[in-house]
Amino acid sequence: MKKIMNTVGVDVSKDSLDAYNYHLKEHKQFHNGIPGIKKLIKWVRNSGELNNVLFCFEHTGLYSIPLAEYLNAQGLLFAMVPGLEIKRSLGMVRGKNDKIDSIQIAKYAYLRKEEMEPTVLPSGSITKIKRLLSFRDRLVRQRAQYKGTIKEFKAFLKAGENEVLFKTHNDMIKAFDKQINKIESELMDQMKCDPKISETYKLVTSVKGVGFVLGLHFIAYTKCFTCFDNWRKFACYSGIAPFDHQSGKSTSPKKINPMANKRLKGLLSNAATTSVRFNPEMKAYNERRLKMGKNKLSTQNIIRNKIVSRVFAVVKRGTPYVDTMQYAKQKYYYSNNLNLELS
Repeated sequence: MKKIMNTVGVDVSKDSLDAYNYHLKEHKQFHNGIPGIKKLIKWVRNSGELNNVLFCFEHTGLYSIPLAEYLNAQGLLFAMVPGLEIKRSLGMVRGKNDKIDSIQIAKYAYLRKEEMEPTVLPSGSITKIKRLLSFRDRLVRQRAQYKGTIKEFKAFLKAGENEVLFKTHNDMIKAFDKQINKIESELMDQMKCDPKISETYKLVTSVKGVGFVLGLHFIAYTKCFTCFDNWRKFACYSGIAPFDHQSGKSTSPKKINPMANKRLKGLLSNAATTSVRFNPEMKAYNERRLKMGKNKLSTQNIIRNKIVSRVFAVVKRGTPYVDTMQYAKQKYYYSNNLNLELS
């Protein structure tokens, strides 16, 4: 990696980019768009060597995409950092505006320039899949609101006297169903366009409990399993990794940190519940731990971690998941039959 000599902090908003050159202690504002980004690059280039500069900015969703894509296309170093990470690293700060934020981001990046890893944007297919999944989640939440409302209507209102309310809500639910199906069809098309993603999807969904939605979330948030070294880091990112809580002589059981990708955590919880119901191995494991008096939630979390570890294992191995319990049953059955024949 290129040696970083200077950092430029950029506070990204809908209409503007507030940039701060850490070495020159200069601040300047640009329009958030390609013309403004080009002016930003030119301003930094005029101050010195551009190849040894790290641009740092918060990941602000749609607003930061043009800047990230342009820097990536130009081969320039940049890092998109979660806003909470920057905020907590600065300690107590009084006052806030775009200029101050750009200064703090530049300072944050410069102090950590030796350890910061530049951001690598995912492929076009991964980006599209991630956006489609995000939109699908929004549609599902909105559909759930209408389903909840119509359930209350059925409990307290007479359908004949409130025909318009019932019909309108049912029509909205059908419309959401249609749009969600359309999004899922597009997701399948995007997946099939990339052979690597398609093959990875088959491996991931071979693990019991991992279905269409969770499988695509695994691919999207791991950038097709290229941005996490091992499953434990992904478990930490998903909020299912327990951490010690100890201070002096005071100790408490390991707890899960609330900072996590809540969507992934929810999907893994659903997968764990499904596995306990339909996967004989997980069902037996769950029942065995509960009989031992173990906590139900801790057992569910262990199952979530088992699912993650198995997904990463099959991807690393390059072969589908093997149901070892089923294999053991078959082996036991054939062994018993053979002993009966010999006797």
